[in-house]
Amino acid sequence: MKRALVRTASFNRAFRKFVRRQPDILGGIERTLQLMEIDVFAPSLGTHKLSGELLGLRACSCGYNCRILFSIDRDPRTHAEIVLLHNIGTHDQVY
Repeated sequence: MKRALVRTASFNRAFRKFVRRQPDILGGIERTLQLMEIDVFAPSLGTHKLSGELLGLRACSCGYNCRILFSIDRDPRTHAEIVLLHNIGTHDQVY
């Protein structure tokens, strides 16, 4: 099921910082975002629910040491499901 990706301000900041430090991973991130838009539960993404302080969020992999944190919400205007991107970074940065 196709869902629109919505980037939060915190995701955009983390994205710019992460890509500036590791520019070679940009292509992998772009492919992951395209796949997330088509099917956020694609097996290659390794999507999983989080617990503890991050309860309610999900994470997926976009490379060996790159994770994207997101939630699946509803657009308040259209009531369509959206993927709200919250954070991106290494495993240690986002967890």
